Amino acid sequence: MNKQLFVFIFSVFVSTFAFAKTPVNQLTKKERRAGFELMFNGNDFTGWKAFRGEGIPNAWKIEDGAIKITEAKGIKGRRGGDIYFDRKFKNFELRFQWKVAKGSNSGVFYLGRMIPKVAFYLTAPEYQILDNENHPDAKLGKNGNRKSASLYDMIPADPQHSKPYGEWNDGAIIVKNGKIQHFQNGEKVLEVEFGTPEWEDLVAGSKFKNTPMREVGLPGYISLQDHGNDVWFRSIRIKDLDK
Repeated sequence: MNKQLFVFIFSVFVSTFAFAKTPVNQLTKKERRAGFELMFNGNDFTGWKAFRGEGIPNAWKIEDGAIKITEAKGIKGRRGGDIYFDRKFKNFELRFQWKVAKGSNSGVFYLGRMIPKVAFYLTAPEYQILDNENHPDAKLGKNGNRKSASLYDMIPADPQHSKPYGEWNDGAIIVKNGKIQHFQNGEKVLEVEFGTPEWEDLVAGSKFKNTPMREVGLPGYISLQDHGNDVWFRSIRIKDLDK
């Protein structure tokens, strides 16, 4: 066996072993010591609510230890809509895993507020979830700011290194003292501070112009988006930085 082949096989073994050892829907010892808590137990929707009506809409399922939003064509009599975790956060570190079916689109909203007669997504920054290769939204917006892990329609994720559809990605959002950071697969991909001239310019140049997005910064809700496509979320955990 030549040296290059040995190195390749060894690296695959190590990465596979590391992935297998990563707990799904559980906290690591390090996370537990740091004060993280699970937002999804892997079995049911405890802690999650629908924005409309009672109970979780039937478009949302628990499948193989993941929260799944089901494609609009996938359920007869489908009832959808976004769901949210019933607790507000202001400063936090949110970690989660996500994957998409081919051509799928979704998002994770945060700092969202419920304002009468205003759509929730107009109040909340969005961590974009997308199949970059097969969904048309990847080619819209500016400089790739609608691709995965981007601050949707405002700042592109850089580097852009999401995994192909069908594979799990690691996502993270940190909000602390007015600063927002997005992470994708272990790397920070963007950073911005709201309430600054830069933030005002970003909002003014986006689809959120003249919306409550300008006033982001108050405690708000974390929500998973129903965009009518098959998307999965798991290992959702959070550290409240105000505790």
